[in-house]
Amino acid sequence: MLNSIPSEKLRYYAPVLVCLLSILILLFLPTGFEGAMLYQEAERCSAKVLSVDNSTIIDTGLVRSGEQRCELELVNGRFQGEVVTGINMLNGSLEQDKLFEVGDRALVVVSHNGDTITNVTMSDHDRLGWEAVMAIGFALFLILFAGETGIRAIASFALTVLTIWKVLVPLFLKGWNPIWVALIITLFLTLLIIALVYGFDHRCFAAVSGSFLGILVTCVLGVLFTNLFKIHGAVMSSSESLLYSGYQHLNLTQIFMASIFLGASGAVMDLSVDITSAVYEVVEKRPDLTWKEAVRSGMNVGRSAMGTMTTTLLFAYSGGYIALMMVFMAQGTPIEFMLSYKYVAGELIHTVIGSFGLVTVAPFTALCAGVLLTRKKV
Repeated sequence: MLNSIPSEKLRYYAPVLVCLLSILILLFLPTGFEGAMLYQEAERCSAKVLSVDNSTIIDTGLVRSGEQRCELELVNGRFQGEVVTGINMLNGSLEQDKLFEVGDRALVVVSHNGDTITNVTMSDHDRLGWEAVMAIGFALFLILFAGETGIRAIASFALTVLTIWKVLVPLFLKGWNPIWVALIITLFLTLLIIALVYGFDHRCFAAVSGSFLGILVTCVLGVLFTNLFKIHGAVMSSSESLLYSGYQHLNLTQIFMASIFLGASGAVMDLSVDITSAVYEVVEKRPDLTWKEAVRSGMNVGRSAMGTMTTTLLFAYSGGYIALMMVFMAQGTPIEFMLSYKYVAGELIHTVIGSFGLVTVAPFTALCAGVLLTRKKV
């Protein structure tokens, strides 16, 4: 049957089959942490808020403490349909605290002794419904405007999410070397995602080669400057909570190093595809082009793209730290002090070293594309 399919079509559609098969395997792949539930003698479910009692909440300026009592109807799980009283504890943190109103959906933890409910703790708002609406809307718009390419993009998105959640995170937690794990997973995802764009052809291998060489540069420089800056991996958000949860054996600094090239790999991939596509179009229009001329054309495209791509990471990272920058300015913190703080230096490593990867991926991809796409002329 496969012999009757033209090789060009086979190369183009084979990545889709590999991607779908990978997604199917990952969906059923256990992480190994399914039994590591914080509440072993409890059930997690969703509940509808019927009424609220705020009489025990204490307001002190912006800070609220005390507890909010809510009458809840459990909408799923073992005790579905039962009406119970839930407790929402307030810790005086605007970042972590939440307040419920009548009609809200809440995620709750129901502690029980046999068939008797002993306590109901309210964890947070149940946002799954609106998150599903957002995801479906994004998928529909992507398919509407991009057609088959949009479907491939959704497949690559799902593959990336599942690979990170089902493979990368569990292996990190099990103590595997984060740098090697992240490099292997990045190579796998880069190969398959770019193959979904081109199929398994010379353009794919050119873009993957350029991307991975750029990621390797980012990896080496990330390790080097993390050590030179004396940055500890605890600068990552929630990392200390991870240690206190029984994972003191983890090397947070190596995880931080891995996060540097993981965070930059998407932009590196994007630039390598742009350059490869440009070189391919030039070679198609000029079949007599030598590999040196093709490389030169790729470099010209790369120079133009780097003008904006190097700021892509800056905007991506600074957007999440706008409140921190406002605090520094409001307190009149001198710029030389601000830049020396380790959490600021950590973000500088992410941004600048990631940009190194973008700068180096251009010549790497131009060279690989120039040689591979004109290989008959070499």
